[in-house]
Amino acid sequence: MQMIDYKGWQSIRLANRQVELVVTRDVGPRILRFGFIGGPNIFAELEGQIGGRGESEWMNRGGHRLWIAPEAAPWSYELDNEPYALAEDIPNGVRTVQAPGPLTGIEKQMEITLDPERNVVTVRHTLTNRRATPVRCSVWTPSVMGPGGQAILPLPAKVPHTECLVPTQNWSLWSYTVLNDPRFTFGRDYIFFRQDAARGPNKIGLRQREGWAAYQREGMLFVKYFDCVADAEYPDGNVNCECFSNEAMLEVESLGPLVSLRQDESASRTETWKLFAPVARCESEADVDRWIKPLV
Repeated sequence: MQMIDYKGWQSIRLANRQVELVVTRDVGPRILRFGFIGGPNIFAELEGQIGGRGESEWMNRGGHRLWIAPEAAPWSYELDNEPYALAEDIPNGVRTVQAPGPLTGIEKQMEITLDPERNVVTVRHTLTNRRATPVRCSVWTPSVMGPGGQAILPLPAKVPHTECLVPTQNWSLWSYTVLNDPRFTFGRDYIFFRQDAARGPNKIGLRQREGWAAYQREGMLFVKYFDCVADAEYPDGNVNCECFSNEAMLEVESLGPLVSLRQDESASRTETWKLFAPVARCESEADVDRWIKPLV
């Protein structure tokens, strides 16, 4: 771990022999970069927002962040445009703490570790209610992926009608969801969702029990692993995985169960990430089975 200047921000760099993470210190926090040393960033860095601070409105900026679901304005868009409270060493990583905001009263914490030998990142996200009244919320963890790539979401295994008579999938659609958008390919076993600089907002959500979602960009494959608690209630129509895209980026998001937090109670959830290269861009489901399935 070392302190560096990253595009105008004081930042924390974690690296092993192959990959590096950069965590901003002056805003956020955001895990702004994840990539091979000397190579491109798998995450987006949004033009005009990198290196800024002190803005009067919330900034996406790109990278990976910790948010609070269900989404609501201004609740979810509480400003984080100043240095956060604490960044401290932990084994193989750093723990960041963002002080409770005046709107939510919720403290946000991320414990970020990079395996010293493998291209594996573990991020433990924690929300703690520091207000006197209970808060019903979910730990929401969007990763803002760089432009020009595609998300790949696995669908449940197919079971004959005679062996399973109840639904095995749960999807959520938004007021602006367009299912015949050419960015989507709805296959038998996978969903493809491509980022396109010529197309605006679109979003889908699903109850994802396969435990992973992937994003391909510039020869890299990013895989995000997350859980699904069988009996839990999730936000947004009971989904734990969402993908949103617009002209600048595509977000691969996972969500935790809805919980009611009393004062000083916490909710935590962990994601694991892996990064692979080179991996050919998948143009079909057969390509996913051939090139991605063995890796995940």
